[in-house]
Amino acid sequence: MRLLVDSGSTKADWIAIDEDGKILFTTRTLGLNPEILDEDEILDRLNDKFDILQNKDKATHLFFYGAGCGTDRMKIMLSRVFQVYFPNAIVDVQEDTYAAVFATTPKGEQAIVSILGTGSNCSFFDGKVLHQKVQSLGYIIMDDCSGNVFGKELIRKYYFNKMPKEMAVEFEKEHDLDPDFIKNKLYKEPNPNAYLATFAKFLIQNKEHEFCKKIINKGMKSFIKNYIRQYDNYKEVPVHFVGSIAFYLKDELQIMFDKYEMKLGNVLRRPIDGLIAYHISNK
Repeated sequence: MRLLVDSGSTKADWIAIDEDGKILFTTRTLGLNPEILDEDEILDRLNDKFDILQNKDKATHLFFYGAGCGTDRMKIMLSRVFQVYFPNAIVDVQEDTYAAVFATTPKGEQAIVSILGTGSNCSFFDGKVLHQKVQSLGYIIMDDCSGNVFGKELIRKYYFNKMPKEMAVEFEKEHDLDPDFIKNKLYKEPNPNAYLATFAKFLIQNKEHEFCKKIINKGMKSFIKNYIRQYDNYKEVPVHFVGSIAFYLKDELQIMFDKYEMKLGNVLRRPIDGLIAYHISNK
């Protein structure tokens, strides 16, 4: 049994396949980001899912692609946890960008591959090797155009009285905006970045409103300037995206890319389905 996992900070999609690529089961856990979770929290999230718990001894391979796995230290930490939990499996931990590459980019082709979900990042794939010019420092100072940054911007606009009044009323209906509640979520509970990203749904639902358009356009311009333009050939190769923010704002991305004379490539909400085909052809 091979386990394929695509994990962000908010959630992780799991698919178990046999040697022929037949799906044995699918499930979803909370995100398994080693930068914000300790080993006990990771184990709790694994044990919370019956399918994973019941099959942990049957797994022969675990291919894990996750947010927060961009450094050797995080890869080693997570690999150690998985190797104990799945005692009979060969464990391979890679950063989530590799899942995005394998799911969106035809074999051997060059592309810039970006993730816009709870967090964000961007890499260049030369057809064989992944190159990353910007090392992510996490949600507090980076993650341009991501769900958590959009959420943070909405909260700031609301509290600084910059949000249109009629929209603020709707915002209050959607979310608990009590300051003590927000501060508890941000500073005392785990996954503050995932909490902030929950507010992005409101932005997407109201993306035609001029107020939201400005926030979205500002975020996209920032991502293009700070991430995509790091690569000299950004106008020559397609730029692929995965993640819910990119997926639900695909039309807005296309408009922005046309403006900057760039090539928008494949845009997927989740890379997990594309990973099945990749691992069947590369077993």
